[in-house]
Amino acid sequence: MSAAHRREEGTRHILDRIGDRWTVLIVVALRDGSVRFSELRRRVEGISQKMLTQTLRGLERDGIVRRTVYPEVPVRVEYTLTEAGRTLCEPLSALEEWSIAHLGDVSAAQESYDRAHRPPADSTDRDK
Repeated sequence: MSAAHRREEGTRHILDRIGDRWTVLIVVALRDGSVRFSELRRRVEGISQKMLTQTLRGLERDGIVRRTVYPEVPVRVEYTLTEAGRTLCEPLSALEEWSIAHLGDVSAAQESYDRAHRPPADSTDRDK
């Protein structure tokens, strides 16, 4: 395997990770500091416990999130962005700003597309 191919595979893995819906929402939820699992689950609307666990493990493995276990009873676990993870905040903020700025354009384009690609009404339905 060539060095270019290995680099492409590695880049693809990273882009898959940081482009994932849940990763984006988790990074945004962590950008202001350390958060416990239960609080993360509240902040990331719609994520299941299983998906949050899987995504956090992947982010920890990739060096984007740090998991800290405190020796307390009951055990306290917090998640925080690593230095590498914090560098994602600026590009994600830019994407968030773009989304806000173009929300109306995207909605209008979707409505136009949906009208143009709407299946024709069944003639028997119109005759009823």
